[in-house]
Amino acid sequence: MTGLSPFTVQTFVPYVHVSDVQASIDFYLKLGLSLDSRFGPEGEPYWARMKRPGCDLMLARASGPIDAGQQAVLFYLHVDDIDAFRAAMLASGLQDGGKYDGTPGQAPRSGMVFEPTFPDYMPAGEVRVHEPDGYVLLVGQIGEPRSG
Repeated sequence: MTGLSPFTVQTFVPYVHVSDVQASIDFYLKLGLSLDSRFGPEGEPYWARMKRPGCDLMLARASGPIDAGQQAVLFYLHVDDIDAFRAAMLASGLQDGGKYDGTPGQAPRSGMVFEPTFPDYMPAGEVRVHEPDGYVLLVGQIGEPRSG
């Protein structure tokens, strides 16, 4: 499709259904997002918005069970230092998943961060993170691998 649109998309915000909004808030705080707003009782919100410059995410309590094996979305994040990111996630309490090999036991519903890989499209490194509902976050470092 070519040509100019008669409108401008001003934001594009992922809106994710989760089993426990508070648990998801706690997880995304570890990634450096801040709680922008929430609705519902203290400690049991049913909706929340997480933000930081360049990032925006809405969370809502799911009306039914969430099947981590059937997630049809993944999130891609860029960081400036993949090793520092992984170390911070481990220090924040995420489990060390070791080397990801795709076996079903490696897809827990709780937070887990895996060892970096170095695919052709992300030679400086990429780590896989599983959040509380089993959504996958791929986190990559743009640029060339660090030497030394």
